[in-house]
Amino acid sequence: MADLAQIMAEIKRGTDEVLLEADLLEKLKEGRPLKIKLGADPTAPDIHLGHTVILNKLRLFQDLGHEVIFLIGDFTGMVGDPSGKNSTRPPLTREQVLANAETYKEQVFKILDPAKTRIEFNSSWLEDLGAAGMIRLASRQTVARMMERDDFKKRFASGQSIAIHEFMYPLLQGYDSVALNADVELGGTDQKFNLLMGRELQKSEGMKPQVVIMMPLLEGLDGVKKMSKSAGNYIGISEAPDEMFGKIMSISDELMWRYLELLSFRPLTEIEQFKADVEAGANPRDIKIALAKEIIGRFHSEEAAEAAHQAFINRFQKGAMPDDIPELTLEAGEGLAIANLLKEAGLVGSTSDAMRMIKQGAVKMDGDKLEDSKLVLSTGTCAVFQVGKRKFAKVTLA
Repeated sequence: MADLAQIMAEIKRGTDEVLLEADLLEKLKEGRPLKIKLGADPTAPDIHLGHTVILNKLRLFQDLGHEVIFLIGDFTGMVGDPSGKNSTRPPLTREQVLANAETYKEQVFKILDPAKTRIEFNSSWLEDLGAAGMIRLASRQTVARMMERDDFKKRFASGQSIAIHEFMYPLLQGYDSVALNADVELGGTDQKFNLLMGRELQKSEGMKPQVVIMMPLLEGLDGVKKMSKSAGNYIGISEAPDEMFGKIMSISDELMWRYLELLSFRPLTEIEQFKADVEAGANPRDIKIALAKEIIGRFHSEEAAEAAHQAFINRFQKGAMPDDIPELTLEAGEGLAIANLLKEAGLVGSTSDAMRMIKQGAVKMDGDKLEDSKLVLSTGTCAVFQVGKRKFAKVTLA
């Protein structure tokens, strides 16, 4: 039982919610390989560290000996998941979905064990439903139930349109769990309604309902918005090691603990020791270095991680970068010009001083010399700015 308690603790690590824990414990006690499902609509081809929060949990289930099903929503991707959307999302073409799906497969195997991963496409069963099957599926839920969804409720109240096919999406995702006889389904917190639909449909089919494990949405480099490419606050798993290292080192000390919990494979006891060390006076920078090397080692190699660390030392530490760099957050609005940023950060006395320093080659951003005096930085930017040899500031644009 001690081993089972430890397994439960590892599964629950970093989760937002497990529904229901009692059901999960009962399934684990059966001693058989469970079917663990993760569905992904390949709406965009790039995977960043935010996506890996769930993929890491899926890998844990693989390591525990369970059957992992990575479900590519080639059918539902053409419908479009309305979760969190304030408008109807244009459906993708089948060609777009399949092209993105191939890229997805290549990237997820940087985390998942290909030999232990079962890839499925939900068109395999959803295309066979036909009109009669779709009507039967739609009869399982009411409009009132669908309108309990927060995003639908808000859109309706504000007079924004809701297309009929959007009501079908949760039902189709739920039906995937019926078709696969899933024991556990993983998803983000924004997927709660869809994930619970799988439980409901399984019950209606006389099946044991799946356990729902919801993972939090990882904050991006700014520590405010969720990590996303559109917000410009992301770290892509295919980015160059030097780029990844610099971005991880740019996160705040507070956000560092969040990243350790959700992205690191280190034991929780080791992370607790890190916290104790920092309270005793250890420099958080050294912990960020360890985190950066762990993540780069995972997606590139240990040699690449060491090289990125050395490059970082050459760019910053040998440049006499101080340990106590002031940190501040500035409002970016629709974009903040570099000259205004340097002035508001207190690194120069005026915008004209900023322009002059840039022309002189005396301004750096994350160790790289800035040459564009007309550069405009967008929301989500988080970087260390240096003017001359002694003026530094870590700035986050919100």
